Amino acid sequence: MSTSEPDATPREPAVVLLSGGLDSATCAAIARRAGHDIYALTIDYNQRHRVELDCARALAKSYGARRQVELPVDLSCFGGSALTGHFEVPKDRPADEMSCGIPVTYVPARNTVFLSLALAWAEVLGARHIYIGVNALDYSGYPDCRPEFIEAFETMAAKATRLGVEGKWRLKVHTPLITMTKAEIIRTGLALGIDYAHTWSCYDPTLEGLHCGRCDSCLLRKKGFREAGVPDPTRYALP
Repeated sequence: MSTSEPDATPREPAVVLLSGGLDSATCAAIARRAGHDIYALTIDYNQRHRVELDCARALAKSYGARRQVELPVDLSCFGGSALTGHFEVPKDRPADEMSCGIPVTYVPARNTVFLSLALAWAEVLGARHIYIGVNALDYSGYPDCRPEFIEAFETMAAKATRLGVEGKWRLKVHTPLITMTKAEIIRTGLALGIDYAHTWSCYDPTLEGLHCGRCDSCLLRKKGFREAGVPDPTRYALP
């Protein structure tokens, strides 16, 4: 993975939610291509798949982020999700089942919490842009990945911040992946030079540090590479 240093000339800042996953890596690359200085925000919410935090650190460095903040917000205190509690992660679900209903891997209000923290940092920076890699097409039924949620958040941000109320600032939440298939996301990222071997998707990693190959996120990742017609660099426990 290539590494770039921050440009000496300041550019318009953008807060990028960078989890270390395939989607967030692509979103960050798009933000960089758009000419932004990247301020990477990574949330350690005590998730089951904490290996993604290592990927986020490496990605922030490779993108030449002006700064990366890794913020601990322990959502496991609330529970309510297989990603932060002791529920089993669903495995081997067919595509039609994935797109029907909200699965147990949904973390209550996660993107609302994440975007609120990004909003706080953006206001301090005077940044008018937040990037988040939500997707409403190839996704597992999460309500906080939908366009209407993003629109509502932008409206709220204008009323909940000093700069917004004073009319000096209008926040834009960029969701460049929201209508893409996973294959389209992968093709976009490859064109931007991303090495997806350095990203993480699996909800239930093995003790050996491999993708399980069976959770919803692994299945969508496999499907994406297959439909994109490119080799999948991921190390799966099950091929």
